[in-house]
Amino acid sequence: MSTTRETRAILRQQRGVGLVEVLISVAIGTFLIAGALTIFSDSSKTYNVHEASSRLEENGRYVFSILEPDVRMASYWGYTKGAVGVGNSVAQTGTAATALAGAAATSCGNNYSVDLLTTLEGSNDSYTLGCAAYNAKPMPSADTLTVRRASFVQSAVTAATVGPLRICSTRLSALLTPVASACAAAPNGTVRDLIVHAYYVDQDSTTQAGLPTLWRKSLNTVGTTPTFQDEEILPGVEDLQVQFGIDPSGTSGVATQYINPLKAANLPATTQIVAVRIWVLLRADVPEPGFADSRIYQYGNRSTATGTVNTLVGSGTAGKAYQPNDTFRRLLLSRTIMIRNSLGT
Repeated sequence: MSTTRETRAILRQQRGVGLVEVLISVAIGTFLIAGALTIFSDSSKTYNVHEASSRLEENGRYVFSILEPDVRMASYWGYTKGAVGVGNSVAQTGTAATALAGAAATSCGNNYSVDLLTTLEGSNDSYTLGCAAYNAKPMPSADTLTVRRASFVQSAVTAATVGPLRICSTRLSALLTPVASACAAAPNGTVRDLIVHAYYVDQDSTTQAGLPTLWRKSLNTVGTTPTFQDEEILPGVEDLQVQFGIDPSGTSGVATQYINPLKAANLPATTQIVAVRIWVLLRADVPEPGFADSRIYQYGNRSTATGTVNTLVGSGTAGKAYQPNDTFRRLLLSRTIMIRNSLGT
């Protein structure tokens, strides 16, 4: 009898897991796995959001690393202060200076490449350059910005070199010339390439149609001929808006108001452009599932007072606020850049 009871006790201790226990274990395991998957999914989404935002911020820093030093040094001519002292400069209203600059004198507008007195200019809500944009598809209501100056670095050329337009400068005078032999030798003189940059937004990049991109027309050299070439700065720039900070007195160097670049051509002679305020709207390369951008973007002269549009492509978008209502992530950046040589113009 005692042996039987002991056997039963041993059997009770060795019996297997019941169905209810199995079901409870499966339920707990499923709950834990579901929780882990949820955490993983949320972490992946958070990472992707941070990655997309970081990429836009990095792109914004890159854009301004190109724009800021270029704009800041507008009207820099080497040893000479002020474009009024640069010989051979020809206004855009003057006779075409083809003998000096060849086809580059008229390819983007009459004397566009040699009007050194106009160190900064732009167009408001339109592309008005005389030379076609990349793929002939400029963003219709984006601004353009043109900068004219001498290069930071001196040109290492021999006196007989014939090539791009150059600025020869001494402490007393400067000259725009294609032949370095006209320049005074160092250390009394310097030879620097003429820089003419025109920034604009196009609807395409070189790698993808329909991807808005910041481009720059640059006065470069093809052989020995001054020629404008299109340079792709950064894909994903959807809009560029510009305003000029002006000093009406032309003596203080302090901007008292900001105007659209279209008005700058009609400024009084004493007025100086002493700052440039730039807005850049960046867009991600690809749409983001589950994200919706319904924000209303107001910047530059874009305002809801003139209406709201859901695209920047097409007519009727000038001056209107932008509400895309799509799944692309965006970043709007703005910077005001002071012109170091403004009082020299």
